[in-house]
Amino acid sequence: MTDNRFLLVLDEGTTSTRAILYSLTGDVIAASQEDITQHYPAPGLVEHDASEIWDKTLRCARAMVERAGGADRIEAIGVTNQRETVVAWDRSTGKPLCRAIVWQDRRTEAQCRALRDAGHEPAIQSATGLLLDPYFSATKMAWILNNVGGASALGNRLAFGTVESWLVWNLTGGAHITDVSNASRTSLFPLTAQTWDEGLCDLFGVPCAALPEIVASAGAFGTTKPELFGAAIPITGLAGDQQAATIGQGCFAHGQTKATLGTGAFVLANMGQTPPKSEHRLLGTVLCEVGGTRTFALEGSVFVAGSLVKWLRDSIGMLGNAAESEALARSVPDSGGVVVVPALSGLGAPYWLPDARGSITGLSFATTRAHIIRASLESVANVFHDLARAFAADGAGWSVLRLDGGMSANDWLAQDIADVLGIPCERPADVETTARGAAVLAAIGAGLYPSLEGAEAMVSSTQVFSPQMAADARATRLAQWKAALGL
Repeated sequence: MTDNRFLLVLDEGTTSTRAILYSLTGDVIAASQEDITQHYPAPGLVEHDASEIWDKTLRCARAMVERAGGADRIEAIGVTNQRETVVAWDRSTGKPLCRAIVWQDRRTEAQCRALRDAGHEPAIQSATGLLLDPYFSATKMAWILNNVGGASALGNRLAFGTVESWLVWNLTGGAHITDVSNASRTSLFPLTAQTWDEGLCDLFGVPCAALPEIVASAGAFGTTKPELFGAAIPITGLAGDQQAATIGQGCFAHGQTKATLGTGAFVLANMGQTPPKSEHRLLGTVLCEVGGTRTFALEGSVFVAGSLVKWLRDSIGMLGNAAESEALARSVPDSGGVVVVPALSGLGAPYWLPDARGSITGLSFATTRAHIIRASLESVANVFHDLARAFAADGAGWSVLRLDGGMSANDWLAQDIADVLGIPCERPADVETTARGAAVLAAIGAGLYPSLEGAEAMVSSTQVFSPQMAADARATRLAQWKAALGL
């Protein structure tokens, strides 16, 4: 492997898009990032402009290609993306039909409730590993068909896809694909299947013909249009962001578990080659498919984590910047009895209460801004405690939790999670493991490594946070949390 060749990763997040340049051994060379506009047209509705996503992704990618010294220096491209977000476009024009409906959006709760009331959830969960919730893609697609003028009349011109499908379509000039990890988040793809399930598509009212071809997570998926970067570049790695982070954390063995702290928080445990069956409202999902082997994961999805800090900063004005939260949390010995329930867009796993709303309880005249900020950060570990119990009950107990994502850079928060869980937490030197996982897959797909295990050298070193909280203090705090939840 030569020093003048690179991997390019396109990391399409919920709040920003980034292009990251890696060496072939996993060193971060450079990065370019731009924010994505958040559209909130009504309570519970969250949208993105798909054209903006493409334009900004392309601009970031071009900056990294230039930094590399030209397209001929790029060995391969990996793409990772916010999952479940749906883009609809016209194949003949390549133009979006409407704004993308973001994974956080709750507009389809009535449809989900109707399907639950009709008794469909057990069969859907058995096949796909997913529950009936607006989080997943299928009901978003159905909503677009029923509510966006002209969508249902497009026929074979209609294209649906999650964000990686949209980016690859534009990068290649028309390849309509999705990888198995993203397909497994739609409610239309059984965990052990090879393609879309016609019965599920009929149930949700989504035409199979509008969906992309399902491919593995690493392989030769096509090349970019030469005019985009000056020469064609192979696209060889695809994965949803949480699956990519699991790979980037080196969770290659059965039972290894990671938690990504980003806009939301997502815990995934590698379950090997056996599709997981949860009895405690966790999700079964495809982790990846590499070299003909499909690996599965058990997942707990928390809808609000870093977005709570962003809300405190931007909407409430309690923070000047997100980094200030750590100093404020340290400035008080405890939360002063304040408990924050972070249900700003409902509660995800393990509660699955889409209509829940956030709350701040335990306020008094002694309460300060620091107490509220600390209680907000504490809510992450509190939810993780409940998730840990659900994972253990499903036979996937945690002995070590690997933390990543931007919010995990907060040392106080990493320690608090270890304290409340009572287990060590490991944090990599490079907390942006989502992009790293996409780089690993791209490297394997380009033939640079033979397997996930063979790419171990691309995984970052870690720092360990060991639990220090006394058992009685943990019990008191969790009792206050349970009371605030009212469950």
